[in-house]
Order: sequence, then C-alpha cells, then structure tokens
Amino acid sequence: MAVIHRTTMSPNKLELLASWLPGRPWYAGGGREPVLGKGGGFRLDDPAGEVGIEFFVATDGSGERPVPYLVPLSYRGAPLDGAEHALIGTSEHGVLGTRWVYDGTHDPVLLAQLLAFVGGSAEAQAQSVSDTPDPSVGVRFTAPDRAAAVGGARVDGVTDGPHGTDVAVTTDSGPLVLRFERSPLPEGHVSGAEGLLGHVTLDWTLPDGTGRRGHAVTVREPAGA
Repeated sequence: MAVIHRTTMSPNKLELLASWLPGRPWYAGGGREPVLGKGGGFRLDDPAGEVGIEFFVATDGSGERPVPYLVPLSYRGAPLDGAEHALIGTSEHGVLGTRWVYDGTHDPVLLAQLLAFVGGSAEAQAQSVSDTPDPSVGVRFTAPDRAAAVGGARVDGVTDGPHGTDVAVTTDSGPLVLRFERSPLPEGHVSGAEGLLGHVTLDWTLPDGTGRRGHAVTVREPAGA
C-alpha cells in the first residue's frame, strides 16, 4: 500500500517538470518556458513497497490553449542502475529524504505494475489519498486470453516520438507495445487504431476548472504482428 505523506518536496514535482519538459520531443511549447499546474492523475502500488508510482498529468498554460502532459513518475530512495538518461531530478522529501524521480517509461517496476493493472491484477489508487482505490481510472483490454499472462515482462526498447512514448515489452503471452499518450487523447480519438488491444483512461482538469477525460495509455500489438 502506498502511503501519501502530508509533507513537502523541494523542488516539487511541477518545478522538476518545468525544467525537464522543454527537452522532450513531444513537448509542444517550442522554445517557451512551460507554466505548469497540476491536472490530475492516479497511482499504482509497488507490491514490494519500495518504489512510488504515479501517473501525473501536468497542464501547461504558457500558450494560447492549455496543453495536458502525461508523465508517469517513479520515486526511488536510491538511483536506478542504468537509468541516468531517464532521471528527471532529485528532490528532498520531508519524510523520506532524498528521492530520485524518474520518467517511469524507463522504470521496470512501474511498467510491471501498469501491465498488472491492464491485466486485472492491480487496482488504480487515488493520487493524493492513502489506501483508496480510484474507480474513475478506466481500463479496457480486448484480449482476455492474454490479460491473464501479462506478468514477467521484459523491456525491449523505449522510443520517444513527437506525440508519445512507445515501450516495447515481451510478456509471458507475447510481445506488446505500451504507448504513453503524452497529451492524453479525448475518448474516441485513438492514434493509430491498427493493432489496438486496449487502453487506460483517466480524468484531468484544465486551469480554468474544466474537466476532461481521455486515453492516457494504449496497448497494442507490435507492427507487423
């Protein structure tokens, strides 16, 4: 069970992301400095209790229209070997001390728990409340014969593109591609529906308080499968 501590992080998540986002190929702000707010998200539990897992939506209000960005975050008490390129930054947590904050598309613990959620063996948790399921986070997987065997995944590659991040994994039931839609897609608008097996859907809020809902992660067959 993930425990949400009522304490401080310095720098906080939005401050870390403000310096990291402009270097991403899917950042739509060009040379602008982002003006970020918290839009929403959810958490997953690490069964070992070691890694914090959060699917964070930050809204950028620097342009004419606010843009939401999905950033899966993993929080660790020590550096993740071989993941220096995925480090967003370090932060001092008021209870836990120094935390290494990673782009979770490169963290095997986050990916394993996402697959468990897609396969029905893990539950989405509220972003800011301890031990509280979040039923608003939707999941749909159209290959039930494969949903029961998504454990034991091996990460084969991570590719950032102009709109999202594709993570190729090999599971007990065969290869899959997890596409992290960095700007969540409105429901009914899925990029590249060919090979689509399922998706994770969440809510977020724009700076003016308007609510939105859309696909944050899609699950696909590899191209040519």
